[in-house]
Amino acid sequence: MTARVKKSGLAGASGGEPLKDCALCPRLVDYRNQNARAYPEYFNGPAPSFGPASARLLIVGLAPGLHGANKTGRPFTGDYAGDLLYRTLGKFGFATGVYDARIDDGLELDDAMISNAVRCAPPANKPTTQEIRTCRSFLTKRINSLPKLNSILCLGRIAHDSTLAALGVKPKAAAFSHGAAHEVASGLVLFDSYHCSRYNTNTRRLTDAMFETVFEAVRRRLEGAGA
Repeated sequence: MTARVKKSGLAGASGGEPLKDCALCPRLVDYRNQNARAYPEYFNGPAPSFGPASARLLIVGLAPGLHGANKTGRPFTGDYAGDLLYRTLGKFGFATGVYDARIDDGLELDDAMISNAVRCAPPANKPTTQEIRTCRSFLTKRINSLPKLNSILCLGRIAHDSTLAALGVKPKAAAFSHGAAHEVASGLVLFDSYHCSRYNTNTRRLTDAMFETVFEAVRRRLEGAGA
């Protein structure tokens, strides 16, 4: 589970966090620069992971939303997907405080960390295959940096596929399916959910109850594993 960063000096700090001016993906850099001109008050950089290094649960999303994490600098903060995710995290004891869609709202995560398969906002929220592959080095390092990691929750197929690749697990060994749980390594289980996007909830592909069922399964596993 070791990845190589393709350009020296761009890996950022330990734990798999890219530098604010990471230049690995030219298209994403161009888009970032466009957004910096259009929205100079936004964060406009690779969104850092959010949560304690002692987390036993890692949640992996797709990529920052233009007016979400790209604006605030915190995963799932500022867009609709964050409303559902943080509300559910609070309900199952993974978050304390009040989520107010701001990075300074005082919300804290408990035993959970949130990251993304792709750290920079992509045009139309659609990263290319190469961008996903390039950014995977940060996901691999993030996974390896969590000493107590017990469970990974992947939000959507892209997060699922990239996480499997980061773990060195073949896709056929753990097919994506909402509500599925796969033992991908000794002591490590990967859970799947449809992404909590506005599109998925508006079309009822994902309901609050469906989302909560996945978190119930995660919570049961963590409680069974002990501290």
